[in-house]
Amino acid sequence: MKIRVAESKKQDKDITEEYKERISQRDLGKSFWGRITTLAAITLSLFHLYTAANGILPVIQQRTFHLGFVMFMIFLLMPAIKNSNYEKVAKLDILLAFLALGCCYYIFSNYTIIALRGGRLNTMDIVVGAVFLLLILEGSRRAVGKELTSLMCIAILYIYFGKYAPGFLKHNGASVFRIIEVMAWTTEGPLGITLGVSSTFIFMFVLFGSILKMTGVADVIYELALGIAGHHRGGPAKVAVLASGMMGTISGSAVANVATTGTFTIPLMRKTGYSPAFAAAVEALASTGGQIMPPVMGAAAFIIAEYLGISYISVLTAAIIPAILYYVAAWTTIELEAIRLGLKGVDKKETPSVIKILKKRGHLLIPLVLLVYLLVRGLTPLYAAFYAIVASIGLTFIKKETRLTIKEFIDALENGAKGALSVAIACAVVGFMVGMTGMTGLGLVLADKIVKLAAGNLLFTMFLTMIVSIILGMGLPPTACYIVLATIAAPALTKLGVNPLAAHMFVFYFGMLSVITPPVAMASFTAAGIAGEKPSKVGWLGAKIAIAGFIIPYIFVSSPALLMINSSLYEIFIAVCTALVGVMSLASAAHGYLITKIKAYNRIILIASAFCLMHGGINTDIIGLVLLLIATCCQYYVYKKEKKLWTETH
Repeated sequence: MKIRVAESKKQDKDITEEYKERISQRDLGKSFWGRITTLAAITLSLFHLYTAANGILPVIQQRTFHLGFVMFMIFLLMPAIKNSNYEKVAKLDILLAFLALGCCYYIFSNYTIIALRGGRLNTMDIVVGAVFLLLILEGSRRAVGKELTSLMCIAILYIYFGKYAPGFLKHNGASVFRIIEVMAWTTEGPLGITLGVSSTFIFMFVLFGSILKMTGVADVIYELALGIAGHHRGGPAKVAVLASGMMGTISGSAVANVATTGTFTIPLMRKTGYSPAFAAAVEALASTGGQIMPPVMGAAAFIIAEYLGISYISVLTAAIIPAILYYVAAWTTIELEAIRLGLKGVDKKETPSVIKILKKRGHLLIPLVLLVYLLVRGLTPLYAAFYAIVASIGLTFIKKETRLTIKEFIDALENGAKGALSVAIACAVVGFMVGMTGMTGLGLVLADKIVKLAAGNLLFTMFLTMIVSIILGMGLPPTACYIVLATIAAPALTKLGVNPLAAHMFVFYFGMLSVITPPVAMASFTAAGIAGEKPSKVGWLGAKIAIAGFIIPYIFVSSPALLMINSSLYEIFIAVCTALVGVMSLASAAHGYLITKIKAYNRIILIASAFCLMHGGINTDIIGLVLLLIATCCQYYVYKKEKKLWTETH
């Protein structure tokens, strides 16, 4: 295991170097400030482990402690501009780091005092609040990017200049004092619900993922996937689907999944006979699905639960069937491409034995099973993640070759904290958008206007919401994207009677799919870099392969049984069966292959069949099955004709 972990570390270092320009993080090594950031990261991880075991601090104190250390590390690790020195910390960054820590400490220690004086702020409170908000924006620009930060700046300007806005966007506006008061000193802004989720559930799951990775679970998952599917037709691509789906339970990040599993699966797919573009597109597609695969779901599951006031397990229950449909569509495309190319899997002798893997290191997977069990039993995600972390550390001592050393544990604490930086600051900065909608009422106004633009038509409203979700998702991280969409887009669907959970899943789904939607498809572009293929080519091919994924949200809005909302087991069973056949039919139509190459008229029949089967309802199901039978018979006839012609000519 030590050798495998060393290999993983080397690969991580290579990946970090390859994408350094995008990540823009300093490598301080063992320098003075390198040791300081390491100490800060370990302190933050230990703080979260302590509060998870003994109970969290009062809301504002928990969030400011969390955010203070996050911003402290961001300013030390992430330079202001790309051309900065990556091995030395600028004096200005040191000043900003301690200023951020100081502002958070001031709010941490004075919030109760201000509450006792009726919320009245003095000059010092206003100054600290203003500096605090500016530092959040700058931290976001460095860690997340200018797109999200610019959007939040527009939100702040809209609050102040609202009285000059045209038409339905006009509102009374707010003073600078009022903006600082709400945003810095209440839970209606950056210190609100989104940072609350980051400072509890999200951080613990990121830390859990870091510890699992250090114990070698990622290697076990990959080897299991290779052992299960590697020798089957088109095996390497199926390995990508399985490995990336299972890795999604750890990272929930599309780009991270591509960078982790793609370095193995893409070369393996190419070696088997898949084209570089197809191999990269499949890996991007499979890794993107990790964001909708329970239990992590790109950290959005926790925020959806908090927003809607429902249990975390309810969100996971609703997410599981759409995630399965997504991967069934991907699997179908891979199988059809393998049949078309006449590909075989990896030689059985070259694939690892599943039994041997489970005997040797299968115990490392127990924490994942324990996590799901504890969640089903009703424990909060915070406690479930804590006990899973304790179990993952303890179980490594069962065998000498898997034993986690103190150094590896400390490294896991450090990597976990540093891995949570971008998510944490994103959760903080989107608080400006949440606060803006509360102060201006824009969310309700936009929802009303979208519904009016669609003339009250649910399908058109969903289409407009999809476009907004994809556009916003192209420039924002998935978690931040969902929060923005939940604030300004989901209300349009709920206004037309869509179940709130279905509406939030709808916008989250399309925000997630934006990472494989051109022109800005980060997962596809990352995979293209590994495959040595043109990013645009991989992006468009990935979107084509994922076409069924773009339809799934429409299905569960029209058929809530797929989300297991207020439905009997019989209704869920029927809905799942017809939806499975429907997505396979649509995947076949999109790929242009069934038994043989599909003619244009047959593609139309398959698409019609898919939509009927996925719509829900006995009449449409019957029509869909009949159309599928017709398409299959036509394809079989064409196949026999082509086979006869080939026999005669050869």
